[in-house]
Amino acid sequence: MDLSNLQPAIGSTKNRKRLGRGPGTGQGKTSGKGHKGQKARSGGSIKAGFEGGQMPLQRRLPKRGFTPLSKKVYALVNLHDIAQFEAGSVIDLEALGKVGLINQIYDGVKILGDGELTVALTVKAHKFSKSAAEKIAAAGGQAEVI
Repeated sequence: MDLSNLQPAIGSTKNRKRLGRGPGTGQGKTSGKGHKGQKARSGGSIKAGFEGGQMPLQRRLPKRGFTPLSKKVYALVNLHDIAQFEAGSVIDLEALGKVGLINQIYDGVKILGDGELTVALTVKAHKFSKSAAEKIAAAGGQAEVI
């Protein structure tokens, strides 16, 4: 093996189409561009969204809303999901992940107050809703902000 007998892999190269070289090629006369019109001319490309001069859809529809750059997205967990843990256990991000209550943390985990809690638990999360913190305290547990 040396430089004199190197060649591309079989099927990796193709001959280019030679346009406008007679009817026998199948690409003669109009060179595969059809008859006349904007798309048959040189430089005749139409930009995306162009509707022939009609006001394009993206300009006809009103602008609406905005995306705040400082918005935080939390992974949400309800109290009725946490109620499955044993009394006295410490529930943190790792424990929630093992059980499958959270897949992705995003900007943190927030505990919401949907459901009832009957066992005393220590819950560690980034945020708690008011009702969730009250229900955890009422059950004899602790809500710790990470």
